[in-house]
Amino acid sequence: QVQLVESGGGLVQAGGSLRLSCAASGRTFSTYTMGWFRQAPGKEREFVATISGSGGSTYYADSVKGRFTTSRDNAKNTVYLQMNSLKPEDTALYHCAARPLRATSNSAAAYNYWGPGTQVTVSS
Repeated sequence: QVQLVESGGGLVQAGGSLRLSCAASGRTFSTYTMGWFRQAPGKEREFVATISGSGGSTYYADSVKGRFTTSRDNAKNTVYLQMNSLKPEDTALYHCAARPLRATSNSAAAYNYWGPGTQVTVSS
């Protein structure tokens, strides 16, 4: 079992940047594929990015490619989402998720553990 807690959300103007962090419990963090998902009010949960356990493989949604970067520090049990050139349509509750001993995936159903989320609001 792993517990996840996101932080770093907030209110930012369009064009600005934020860095989200997701801290995980447990001693086997490097064996988990991590994912980032977001959900805006009235919309379905949407894939954002995923990163393999070693950090060597990443994959992004087309809507964020070139603007967002995910990385991880396994020594700190933490995964990050650097968000640049933010747009109002990026406004959502952002969740991190963990998938043990499996390849990267853009499907929310593939992830076993979820954090409560951190709110990102981008004003125009």
